[in-house]
Amino acid sequence: MIKVDEVSAGYGKLQILDDVSIEARPEKITVIVGPNGSGKSTLLKTIAGLTNIYRGSITLSGTKISGLPPYKIARMGIAYLPQTESTFTRLTVAENFKMAGYTVEANDLKERLAKALEIFPKLSSYLNSKVSNLSGGERQMVAMTMALLRKPSVIMFDEPTANLAPIIATDVLNTISNLSKDSGLTVLLVEQNATRALKIGHWAYLLASGKTIFRGTTKELLEHRELGRLYLGLTVSESGSGNRPS
Repeated sequence: MIKVDEVSAGYGKLQILDDVSIEARPEKITVIVGPNGSGKSTLLKTIAGLTNIYRGSITLSGTKISGLPPYKIARMGIAYLPQTESTFTRLTVAENFKMAGYTVEANDLKERLAKALEIFPKLSSYLNSKVSNLSGGERQMVAMTMALLRKPSVIMFDEPTANLAPIIATDVLNTISNLSKDSGLTVLLVEQNATRALKIGHWAYLLASGKTIFRGTTKELLEHRELGRLYLGLTVSESGSGNRPS
């Protein structure tokens, strides 16, 4: 389980997050939503060790990871897929997979790749193609496969459907949903399209101006009239309440 406890963080002297607390559990999708500039991406980067933490702590299954360098956090089983530059576009698909598995023994990598390609069978025919020649959806598949090759316990997705056609975006979100069920992964999902993300998620956190202003189930947030209208552009018929996940 990932636990972020009253974390304030940012870049250099620029503070973005202000006492943010979240929990993300295995086999559940924890959705982080909020308006642009609310700190969603910064939260994922903070967990990955890519920002400055001024206060608070982050733990992975009880082990403190805040303050560790990004490569150590990655080796502890946390995979972070940024919105951009998540693949090596000048390399082939096969070369990207090789880069992702550079710490994995050859036989083990072959076995992991075979399992990953069962999830994304389309990529089998693109192994010798440069990633720059693939569509946006196919690149996202490559990035997700690269993460799976490391056998992570946590995968963090930052806007995985950005700039994708609606039908492709739906496929990507469905794949994320299946991953959380079938492999025991803890999934954190930042997604600008709040409705789509909340419909596949379990727990939700709403950030605004770097603060947590809602925590509860995704259903509760979808039904929360005032928060949905003010921050997410949602139109709902009834209100709900926010409670800490239990």
